[in-house]
Amino acid sequence: MSQSPAHESDSVSSPGPRLSGMAIQVLERATCLLDVLAAQPEPVALKDISSQTGLHPSTAHRILSDLVLARYVERVDSGLYQLGMRLLELGSLVKGRLNVREAAIEPMRMLHQLTGQTVNLSVQQGDEIVYIDRAWSERSGMQVVRAIGGRAPLHLTSIGKLFLSAAEPRQVRSYASRTGLVGTTRNSITSLEQFEQELALVRSLGYARDNEELELGVRCIAAGIYDDTARLVAGLSISAPSARMQDAWIEQLVTTANQISEALGCEHTAAGPA
Repeated sequence: MSQSPAHESDSVSSPGPRLSGMAIQVLERATCLLDVLAAQPEPVALKDISSQTGLHPSTAHRILSDLVLARYVERVDSGLYQLGMRLLELGSLVKGRLNVREAAIEPMRMLHQLTGQTVNLSVQQGDEIVYIDRAWSERSGMQVVRAIGGRAPLHLTSIGKLFLSAAEPRQVRSYASRTGLVGTTRNSITSLEQFEQELALVRSLGYARDNEELELGVRCIAAGIYDDTARLVAGLSISAPSARMQDAWIEQLVTTANQISEALGCEHTAAGPA
């Protein structure tokens, strides 16, 4: 169990494989192409893109074709190129997450002061959650401290369960197939049937639990944060040593998550525990 900042590295996933020199070169060229398109208010011809980037037309065309397939670039009917909608989608995600952090800072501090335990702010990224902020204090004694930037599988965390509970059944089954619902402790839920029951419970309660499913000796409770379209964009959780976790914190956790949601423009927030 992580009880101090000295143990933060335990929560950070190991780095992925290094990019080859050729892959880095392709990324640099793709970035250069996007920069040229971003600098022009109108769609740009291939010959002009080639001229401004210094790339051979065939090289520029090949990379642009890949970017078109990925929706980072659009090729209009006249054969010209412009930035694609995928960039707008990604930009909106980044903007939303930055707004979440700003809106959550003070409510997270207040919740930490109330509980004396670490309060985490996390978002979904692929099949994992990513810890993007936290509130904690060295003066609060034994705490579970997660590293900012650390990752954990969705099905083993309270916040991850929130995101999966909001997903379509087929998406949950697809996730289970990809990950195998691999567990890390004897409490991990590794059966799809049991996990679907757990998600149904999360939906009915309006909050989620991690009962030592990621790490023995650590329990978490989480509530969702929603944007102005009522979309789940982040989760707020309290992590504590198992013996210290209190159900009395659930109501305040949900209330705090609702406050952050309202600050993001959400009008219909989750109900607290009955």
